Amino acid sequence: MLLALLGFTLVVQLRSNDADDGLAATRQEDLVRILSDLESEDSRLLAQIAGLEQSKQQLNSEVGGREAAVAEAQRRSQDLGLLAGTVAGRGPGLDITLSDVRASDVLNTVQELRGAGGEVMQLNGANGTSVRLVASSFFVDASGGGIIADGEELTGPFHLLVIGPASTMSTALQIPGGVVASAKSDGGSVTMDSRSLVEVTAVRKAAALRYARPVS
Repeated sequence: MLLALLGFTLVVQLRSNDADDGLAATRQEDLVRILSDLESEDSRLLAQIAGLEQSKQQLNSEVGGREAAVAEAQRRSQDLGLLAGTVAGRGPGLDITLSDVRASDVLNTVQELRGAGGEVMQLNGANGTSVRLVASSFFVDASGGGIIADGEELTGPFHLLVIGPASTMSTALQIPGGVVASAKSDGGSVTMDSRSLVEVTAVRKAAALRYARPVS
């Protein structure tokens, strides 16, 4: 048992050293981005844990337990609707303008915003087309300088509305080597305005399930 424990300890130590060596070779701007993403994820998870603990206490209490369960179900329904893009949303966030950018720049912006706490997004094109962005959204370069988002063609400049922590998202986009710097190096630009109220009005149709049924 002692030999097995010693062997396990050596393996853990070697893996830890390999991870340290990998980070030691990482560029400074990449390390800043990793740290920023980890801090944002940590804050978001702590807030989620606190909310779940509060919901658990309310559901476990005898007084008002049924009312709390109904309220929790309604709240979860709204949250899922926001994530699925089937309901409109409003809240603080950013109004971002992307000029002379490619589909890859838009994708990088969306991914960075999600990592920084962006919850609900809508992409508007100069041609009047709006697309509600969800987890499965995709972007492809279109002929003539526009992009195709989820099958819809949009022309630039593009306006990306995102609901979430404005200061955290703005910092994430402007870190060295990040979205703003990358777009600028390719001849484009990314500017942003912090808003106390961002309204996301574009919605998607709820998927019609053919086979799945809820379990009672």
